[in-house]
Amino acid sequence: MEMTPERWAATERYAAEVFGEADLVLQAISAAAAAAGLPDIAVSAEEGRLLMILTSMTPGRLAVEVGALGGYSGTWIARGLAPEGRLITIEIDPRHADVAEAAFRAAGVDDKVELRRGAALDVLPSLAGELGPGSVDVAFIDAHKIEYPDYFRLLEPLIAPGGLFLADNVYGTGGAWIDQADSNPGMAAVDRLNRMVAEHPDFEAVAVPIRTGLLIARRHQ
Repeated sequence: MEMTPERWAATERYAAEVFGEADLVLQAISAAAAAAGLPDIAVSAEEGRLLMILTSMTPGRLAVEVGALGGYSGTWIARGLAPEGRLITIEIDPRHADVAEAAFRAAGVDDKVELRRGAALDVLPSLAGELGPGSVDVAFIDAHKIEYPDYFRLLEPLIAPGGLFLADNVYGTGGAWIDQADSNPGMAAVDRLNRMVAEHPDFEAVAVPIRTGLLIARRHQ
């Protein structure tokens, strides 16, 4: 049976109804971000739950997130970490960073989360020198689409055997979709990322059509 726009919209509503429940803490984080005027571009609850599940399937010692926004996705990831695990999240916008730090405190995960302020392409090289190769169990990117291939190049050496590289919006965003890669620079960069990861000999990768597409790549053991 053909997938139509109407059927896809109904499928998304179904996924949100069945898998998209968020507890009061996460609901409050979303509300605080909206009240602060942050853009409504955070992951959905069902995608956040998938991030938590995927994180929990790794050793969960260290995760790196590019694009904290209001702390919603980071809270889901932090919940999937091992008891002594930690998340380093990067955010360029000072106002977003303030909201995210408040969210982590409200969620009770601030002891596991360190927020690094600055542009990811400035922070990641120094972070790589600090952490060393093979130290990261989960890397999640959800920031400037045009920079996606650069994020992967910088993060790839850090990902441990069996670790995950995750990327949001790999099929589209609110403004463009992957079939517009020829005319949209952001989607062109996302297409390059998808192909880079899919063709990388050290990773097995797939992109699942949850929300606007989540790339899931696992480094071989």
